Amino acid sequence: MKLVHDIQASFRTAYLPLLLFLLVFATALWSKPSYAVDPIYEGGSPRAAIRGYDTVAYFSENRPVKGSKEHTTEYKGATWHFSSEKNLQTFLQAPEKYAPQYGGYCAYAVARNTTASIKPEFFTIHDGKLYLNYNKGVQKRWLKDKSGYIKKADRHWPELLEK
Repeated sequence: MKLVHDIQASFRTAYLPLLLFLLVFATALWSKPSYAVDPIYEGGSPRAAIRGYDTVAYFSENRPVKGSKEHTTEYKGATWHFSSEKNLQTFLQAPEKYAPQYGGYCAYAVARNTTASIKPEFFTIHDGKLYLNYNKGVQKRWLKDKSGYIKKADRHWPELLEK
């Protein structure tokens, strides 16, 4: 009986901490990253959100405007470029207002329960929100039923990224 007690004591002091460490390490290693906020699409590698275009300009100029590396910030794990200091400051005051919907992925694709990249020139501002599309053909389909596609995309997002 003393032998069993000694083995149990040795296990608790020597092996249990090691097993707990390995369990925590393995969980961290193999689990998907947990985002406190939705991640932003950056084109498959660490590049700028919206391919370096100024998200505020979509609202203020109603057109895509290339941002500058001189006016940048970090938001939701991505680098954002702006064409002016004024636009950068505007974004910093309310980033959720200016960031594109669905993490900057193609809104039409999200409505179809998938993701796709975007081209900055294919955009829509609808009810004060920025939606981006993959290309001209996709944007044409998107524009035929924006509200319907938004309802579908809202149902799929953000769980879509967990797939």
